[in-house]
Amino acid sequence: MSETTAGRWVIEHVNDDQGFRTALLAQGDVHTADSVQNLALFNNATFGRVMILDGAIQVTTADEFIYHEMMAHVPLFAHGAAKEVLIIGGGDGGIAREVLRHQGVEAVTLVEIDQAVVDLAREHLPQVSDGAFDSPRLKLVITDGAAFVAQTDKQFDVIIVDSPDPVGAGKVLFEPHFYQACFQALRDDGILVTQSGMPFLTPDWFQRHAVQLNDVFPARAFYLTTVPSYTGGPMAHGFSAKTARHDVSVETLSARSAAIAGDLKYWTPALHRAAFALPRYIETLCGTAPPSR
Repeated sequence: MSETTAGRWVIEHVNDDQGFRTALLAQGDVHTADSVQNLALFNNATFGRVMILDGAIQVTTADEFIYHEMMAHVPLFAHGAAKEVLIIGGGDGGIAREVLRHQGVEAVTLVEIDQAVVDLAREHLPQVSDGAFDSPRLKLVITDGAAFVAQTDKQFDVIIVDSPDPVGAGKVLFEPHFYQACFQALRDDGILVTQSGMPFLTPDWFQRHAVQLNDVFPARAFYLTTVPSYTGGPMAHGFSAKTARHDVSVETLSARSAAIAGDLKYWTPALHRAAFALPRYIETLCGTAPPSR
């Protein structure tokens, strides 16, 4: 962190190899926690309360709705009849909050490796979970997510992987054996959604990620979200299934979303469809670009 007269600049090393870093001005105290990871929280005038993990921005109260709505509602509305949902990561509770808006979802299992993330979020970011941790439909499990998926004998309709980037403890959530375990833990009509990073900033690992998903799942697509606090271009999300599920009409999506609890601020049926339209450079990385003319 570097000092200013108004506070401290918190610097995120987005892509040090390319010399790309971002900075937010921390106003007031920076709170840290006793954690297995480098966990901290501070206030910023634009983004509100900001949680960082191992030096990377994880969630801000200003724009968290974008990421959480798109991670939750795209697979759930695409599925249309999900009853059991598994969330890997997501200790801030934002994805759980959105999943629980779906009245047809009967059980949510949230597997978080770090109790400190849950505790810090519940104390300092209660609006993110908005009571999700108190729902009788939610089961919180504090353990390693990759190990949980490998060992579970249950199957789920939707698995959502809210992982950090593939470094440190998060690296295992981007390995082929993890995707194979997710495949086994999905029902035949199930959907896996992953946080797939910024294709522009990290094309090499994004391309490996796309190949690994494609090697395991017969049906694989990517969709994009623009989250202001996640700088470096659009964020990609992997959408993987045993059978094709992402190509759902606006009319069907509209009908399925009519029963959602509360108002959404980002997701719409038209946006859902449009998010799967990829720019050519990302199509090329995914191996889905049409031949050049």
